[in-house]
Amino acid sequence: MPDDDNQYQEDIQQEKRRQEKLRQEQLQRERLRQEQLRLQEEERNLSTARRREVVVRAIQAIYYLTGALAILLTLRLLLSLFGANPDNQFARVIYALSTPFIAPFNNLFGTPVFEGSVFEVNVLVAMGVYALLTWLVVRLIWLIWN
Repeated sequence: MPDDDNQYQEDIQQEKRRQEKLRQEQLQRERLRQEQLRLQEEERNLSTARRREVVVRAIQAIYYLTGALAILLTLRLLLSLFGANPDNQFARVIYALSTPFIAPFNNLFGTPVFEGSVFEVNVLVAMGVYALLTWLVVRLIWLIWN
């Protein structure tokens, strides 16, 4: 009988070890699954961050170009307002560079002239329209990519 009792106790201990081993394996599998999920989430976040960085760079470029255009149009407005000599090389360059951008707005409004000074209202309108278009394009980019 004692041998049977010892065998029984040994079988119980062996079964407990087997169950503990199974439990440890299940825990290990669960940890591995959680780690895989965490890595997948991290990969998605990294992909989103990269895409966001590209979008931000594109928007910065748009703002930079619009700012450069605004400076060019402001220089044109100031040169004409202060009656700069149109034969001057600097004035010619500014007028030549800015003309394509104000061409769609030519003759939209009258151009008041006072003793050689010209107030080009069309340049102000062009600046406003380009600023509005910039804002709309940036908003559209954010809507599409976010």
